[in-house]
Amino acid sequence: MTTPEVTGLAAPLSALLGKGARTGAADAAAPATVPDQAVRTDPAPSAATAPGAGAAPGAGATVVPAAALTGLPGMSGTPDTSAVPGAGTVPGMSAVPDVTAMSGAGAVPGMSAVPETSAVPGMGTGAPGATSAAPGSTPQAPTTEPTPTQQIPGAQRGAFSPEMARRDFPILHRLVNGRPLVWLDNGATTQKPRQVIEAVAAFYGSANSNIHRGAHTMARDATALYEAGRAAVADFLGAPSPEEIVFVRGTTEAINLVAETWGRANIGPGDDILVPVLEHHSDIVPWQQLAAETHARVVPVPLLPDGQIDQFAYADLLSSRTRLVAVSHASNVLGTVPPVAEMTALAHRYGAKVLVDGAQAVAHFPVDVQAMDADFYAFSGHKLFAPTGIGALYAKPELLAAMAPWQGGGNMIESVSFDRTTFAPAPHRFEAGTGHISGVVGLLAALDWLSSFDHGAIAKYEAELLAYARQALAAVPGLQVLGDAPDRIAVLAFTLAGHDPTAVAQSLDLDGIAVRSGHHCAQPALAHYGLVSAVRASLALYNTPEEVDQLVASLLRLQQSP
Repeated sequence: MTTPEVTGLAAPLSALLGKGARTGAADAAAPATVPDQAVRTDPAPSAATAPGAGAAPGAGATVVPAAALTGLPGMSGTPDTSAVPGAGTVPGMSAVPDVTAMSGAGAVPGMSAVPETSAVPGMGTGAPGATSAAPGSTPQAPTTEPTPTQQIPGAQRGAFSPEMARRDFPILHRLVNGRPLVWLDNGATTQKPRQVIEAVAAFYGSANSNIHRGAHTMARDATALYEAGRAAVADFLGAPSPEEIVFVRGTTEAINLVAETWGRANIGPGDDILVPVLEHHSDIVPWQQLAAETHARVVPVPLLPDGQIDQFAYADLLSSRTRLVAVSHASNVLGTVPPVAEMTALAHRYGAKVLVDGAQAVAHFPVDVQAMDADFYAFSGHKLFAPTGIGALYAKPELLAAMAPWQGGGNMIESVSFDRTTFAPAPHRFEAGTGHISGVVGLLAALDWLSSFDHGAIAKYEAELLAYARQALAAVPGLQVLGDAPDRIAVLAFTLAGHDPTAVAQSLDLDGIAVRSGHHCAQPALAHYGLVSAVRASLALYNTPEEVDQLVASLLRLQQSP
């Protein structure tokens, strides 16, 4: 394929092209090259210069022209990416603190320096799980030194620290109830770096067009970006080809797509679908609906007391009747990271296929669909620093080729007549209608931004931060963390004796701390602990030990209040 003309594209968009990734399929009429601390109890932290300040890595360093942002909802003019003053205010939002001099000359509101301390005892390198320090010892802040680079498909290598990441997130410098925002609701959605915000705005300001089939320059530009996003997702997941990536609205739609296409053709009366108890509702309900219509069975795989999947029970439940195993790569409520590769290998011995829900995994540690031999892998962009309403499904090519379309309309056909309609090859046959083009542009920018850091270093830092948080939370009387699996992401679901989870979340919000409360769309997992609701603090790469201290201090005040 030849490189399309991209003259006139805004700099953030041009920067996303020509990354050297493998080429994905594009419409023949519009060819495109596809690129590739002891706990503090004061109510609020003092502002301090963030350590490790320097040029923040990531794509899209140039500023979008003002015209590209004018008229976007809630925005007035162009937000300066180094200094917020002068930007318009969003209705209902507190004033955004000045974040001038991000290079280290000034202070970042709500952030204190992370002390340079030794690693948390017992921590491995690059593992998604964590081991807490010895009981009774003083919690130590995690180190931010990068680990040696790991071979992650498509990833560029660079240094990492949470302060480097934070500088790219304007929303992390706003106030909530007069306090600097502490965003600990990353399991629900992650915040968006300026590179993503700029790329989406630049698309609408300089490249907006429908994709495929168009002969004009704008169509070629938009198609190039869209297919570049497909190639970037393939690289990120370690998929052999961009043609194995289908764009969807998110993990939920991806799972429903598999259920309605592959599932209807391959699951029938008497067949079993194995689903662990820890699954999100999106990985339970579609299979229940399919089973009800096909007279198959959804078989729950039990959990151990620590939140791990009972692997002996899993092995016993597998049989010649098993057609599918649906399992999360990381639990959204317990943080458990199951041994997916081993579970997949065992399922394949019985001829079963395996769908992996990667919604909670992709932002936390490297993913390689070939290494785990997954048949299907799904994730949502909004949990990966990308916009809402965009996600991806990976499937092995022989499965995609055999799957019938699940929606009909434009963009998924080769030819239509009243006598006969033929469909486009995968992945396009599964993308009926106009897709979320700007969402793909945002996802491409998010992956480019994330790949500027060493993903192994991110996993190591988050594991250390999790260990620090677990030990710090142990100082709160009556607080009980759910689950203690040895391999887990930085998700902490907990209860606080004498307090309703919703009341806890509302109290924390008064201190500017955002957490989630409720059943977290994982009612069977909570029922495993005899609960219907819990509080969840979910951490991401931009969270810091200081923010953990603020969470603990707020919980202590709540627990000590009359």
